[in-house]
Amino acid sequence: MGSVLIRNARLVNESREFDGDLLVDHGRIVKIASSIQDENAQMEIDAQGQWLLPGMIDDQVHFRDPGAPDKGSFYTESRAAVAGGITSFMDMPNTRPATLTLAALADKKRRAALHSVANYGFHFGVSHDNLDTIAALNPCEVAGVKVFMGASTGNMLVDDPRVLEKLFAHVPTILLAHCEHTPSILANERQFAERFGEDIPAAAHPLIRNAEACFASSSMAVGLAKRFGTRLHVLHLTSARELALFEDKPLAHKSITAEVCLHHLLFDDRDYPHLGNLIKCNPAIKTQADRDALRQALSGHRIDVIGSDHAPHTWAEKQRPYQHAPSGLPLVQHALPALFELVADNLLPLTTLVAKTSHRVADLFAIPDRGYLREGYWADLVLIKPEPDGQPVSQQPILARCGWTPFAGRRFRHSVSTTLVSGQIAWHAERLYDDCQGLPLRFMR
Repeated sequence: MGSVLIRNARLVNESREFDGDLLVDHGRIVKIASSIQDENAQMEIDAQGQWLLPGMIDDQVHFRDPGAPDKGSFYTESRAAVAGGITSFMDMPNTRPATLTLAALADKKRRAALHSVANYGFHFGVSHDNLDTIAALNPCEVAGVKVFMGASTGNMLVDDPRVLEKLFAHVPTILLAHCEHTPSILANERQFAERFGEDIPAAAHPLIRNAEACFASSSMAVGLAKRFGTRLHVLHLTSARELALFEDKPLAHKSITAEVCLHHLLFDDRDYPHLGNLIKCNPAIKTQADRDALRQALSGHRIDVIGSDHAPHTWAEKQRPYQHAPSGLPLVQHALPALFELVADNLLPLTTLVAKTSHRVADLFAIPDRGYLREGYWADLVLIKPEPDGQPVSQQPILARCGWTPFAGRRFRHSVSTTLVSGQIAWHAERLYDDCQGLPLRFMR
């Protein structure tokens, strides 16, 4: 890990924007000052006024490794991630095999150590028969424990109230919940099948997986967490109604938190007619009013972090009829440029974006020495360059294994010019650096 000097940047950190230089050595930020002279720096980058941010820490990705090499791997998806300004990720447990045992967890750590250019951590999964393993987990060995209270595969759907009570009572670390009420969804599916047969339109997705199904499950999760004193984090909110379940106060003062994902901030149900299954995801992208409520909530403390829920599927799978097309979108390569559209439209302060994608994620998951621009911290850094004419997404090669993006046809007004991961150049001048090696995230609980 050599030394890198970034000069003439506009640093964004801890509710401040200021001009300055930043010096990296042996993987860490060693100096932040208005001007730094270091003739021994092995690499010097003149930022020319570009924004310098702590890299995005994505708490929710599905990199499909192991089990689905046609959809993604730590090698492919981590490279897409650093191109999108993500320097650290936490991978979800619904792989093949699922991360339900310590052996499966160890295997994923080994795979990431060999192939990931981004820093990595892993969530542990819940099934009906591994609660004793979860209760005995070392909280420092996992990013969190993930329960699918709706919409999962194999034996990872956990909706038995007795099992949920035991889980909420004994989980030793932060519990992440995917909240949808499966019986309601199945009833809605039957109604649409009676009406449309095999030709259900993709636009029915937010009506089948509707706000009521989300609220029924998320309110249950919040109720259980209050009852058992569980440290709960509800993933990917999609509806205005759910926001009332969460307190509008700083992260340090609450034990029940919430996340929103970038596609629920950037798409709404008006996009189904032209994108169809390409934006089919669980929980569903809903109405413009829901989208706007989520955007507005970001300005306060009701929503704590922003994730991607990157979940790639092949193009061929997405071309199937609605009922047979899988749910999930590839998103990491365009994460920060897409979110910067909210900044460009004055819908989200840049300092708030940095807090929700970096600072608060590090705080929430107790990740030491990351998520901030601070001397002594790991140098997980991103330079963001304005694109006055807009950068067409279609002109960029897609780095994710699936080879497509729901953002095709859009132009983003900012791009990622440089990404450093643990002090190493991972992406610079539209080029990947394969010798970059991501490090395992530490969780200090």
